[in-house]
Amino acid sequence: MPESPLYCWNATDLSAAIRTREVSAVEVMRAHLDRIEEVNPLLNSIVASVPASQAIAAAEESDAAVARGDELGVLHGLPTAVKDLLDVRGLPTTYGSAAFAQAMPSTRDSLLTRRLRAAGALVIGKTNTPEHGVGTLSFNAVYGITRNPWDTSKHGGGSSGAGAAVASGMLPIADGSDSGGSLRYPSSFCNTVGLRTTAGRVPGDSVGSAWSPHSVLGPMARNSQDVGLWLAAIAGPDIAAPLSLAEDPSVFVDIEPRSVEGLRIAWSKDADGLPVAPDVRHAYADARERLVALGAIVDDVEIDFSDADEAWEIIEMFGFFSFGWPGVEAEPEKYRHDFVRNVEQGGSYSAKEIARGFELRTEIYRRTARLIASYDLFVTPATPCTAPDADVEWVKEIDGVEFDRYFLWQRMANRITMTSHPALITPGGFTESGMPFGLQLVGHMRGEAELLRAGAGIEAATGFAAVRPTGI
Repeated sequence: MPESPLYCWNATDLSAAIRTREVSAVEVMRAHLDRIEEVNPLLNSIVASVPASQAIAAAEESDAAVARGDELGVLHGLPTAVKDLLDVRGLPTTYGSAAFAQAMPSTRDSLLTRRLRAAGALVIGKTNTPEHGVGTLSFNAVYGITRNPWDTSKHGGGSSGAGAAVASGMLPIADGSDSGGSLRYPSSFCNTVGLRTTAGRVPGDSVGSAWSPHSVLGPMARNSQDVGLWLAAIAGPDIAAPLSLAEDPSVFVDIEPRSVEGLRIAWSKDADGLPVAPDVRHAYADARERLVALGAIVDDVEIDFSDADEAWEIIEMFGFFSFGWPGVEAEPEKYRHDFVRNVEQGGSYSAKEIARGFELRTEIYRRTARLIASYDLFVTPATPCTAPDADVEWVKEIDGVEFDRYFLWQRMANRITMTSHPALITPGGFTESGMPFGLQLVGHMRGEAELLRAGAGIEAATGFAAVRPTGI
């Protein structure tokens, strides 16, 4: 087992050590609580938490279960926190919105929270998010900005602000949700691993259309094996989620790395013509050379994404309207301007426009499936730039191209969302300034296990996933 502090251990190692009583759940909990006390004031990733005494008591019960020889869940004794878009019993759900800033502690757990607890995880708090998940940077009027552990003058990414917590050792593993990069952008910015899952892989019970593949839940961790461990706990069917997949999640428990040698990769330099900052472009080219040197078979390929931006915008905006219109109609002044604009835009679409968005998504899915059938992976940069300055609401220019809406700079993720295929972000290296950037690995439909094996192989071969921030 590692000799580093317990808060640096990966979730898989911690889980094994707790089971064999090499370390106790109490020791693990204390290490993470101490780390939270040390660095969360700098990063602001965990925004609500249970009392420390309650967290320690839960860890003590975890140790007692081990001593009794109880059957243990795959996340037994591991501390975690839940994104502040989902309910945790005893903690408020603010959605990062001033409209819910005075929310009372929830009296229920979301489906995801219930599954975490059933798997033995110890839920100790909530992680930050922008208002209702708007955008790929975590900041809001309730809790403020989540900062980057590699450089606290930079954003930690969003809308799943847990990337900073996982990278800095506050949590070994966490959840997120993703419709336009909310798992993927913070993972790339913080040098962690995030998985946008196939629709139905992780069931949910939040508001909105339960029949849509657009927004999904998924894990954030330090490597692909840990992502698999989280999936083994959370995946599987539920009656609340009509798209949920009735497949045995135990396949994710022990992800064996696949050799990079012979890996067939369709390599996209910019996801069909998107602007990429020069430092990321150079580092991404270096990553290609590295994979080729390791024996991967890499072909330069682009998918036609000419209609993907239109499709994503229609579906995303209509999704905001479907759950957001009552609040915006009643008290628009309590919501962020971008959220109000999204809701109003989504409500203005005609039936023909909405039908066109759905039709385009189907065409993009089929186009992608045909291409990936000949490869193991389709790869793009995870993000078009590294983490931006913490005082910006979105990146407004990349390589001479200007953006006037918050979501235009996140199209590297949006376009892949429209394929409906799973996408794994794995560390791709560092720019000349020392900031991390990720690779976006797109796998076969419902092929998360194979995708994680490829990610684990790349992580083992390059070593980038093991590099932790040193400035905090």
